[in-house]
Amino acid sequence: MQVEIGDSVLELVEGDITRQDVDAIVNAANTSLLGGGGVDGAIHRAAGPELLAECRTLGGCETGSAKITRGYRLPARHVIHAVGPVYRDGRHGEAGLLASAYRTCLELASENHLASIAFPAISTGIYGYPAEDAAHIAFRTIIDYLSEHPEVKFVRYVLYDARSFAVHARVLEQVLAA
Repeated sequence: MQVEIGDSVLELVEGDITRQDVDAIVNAANTSLLGGGGVDGAIHRAAGPELLAECRTLGGCETGSAKITRGYRLPARHVIHAVGPVYRDGRHGEAGLLASAYRTCLELASENHLASIAFPAISTGIYGYPAEDAAHIAFRTIIDYLSEHPEVKFVRYVLYDARSFAVHARVLEQVLAA
């Protein structure tokens, strides 16, 4: 699924984020930036030990923010490590922190002259953010950013399986219709 946002393109695909040939992929990281499970572990394994070595120099990252590293053995030249919130009940600032994580990734892409970026569904795995709610926040944030920042030409949103893709495709259609 592909939509134009101004001069940019937002694309949804089912696939493996570690195989995306873009300027940067986003890692759904924890605050230590030192690897973990899910997307985080997969990215660290695919990038090789050099990624962990560079992450050790960054001093961690606050929830709702992001930091950038090289991509090492990945097709992507960079990894942007975003720390989304652990979902509690939706009444502890989770929505604002999730939006901030996406926005910070896009800002880092702009600052580093990266025209293409691939996102996973941040915070929807072990952090427990409800997928539909998280998708609304992600797409609204991405669309708003692309509308104001044409230097980011291409955003790919990579979903791990068909069920997740279907949920996100439905939510994107809702966001675009609103």
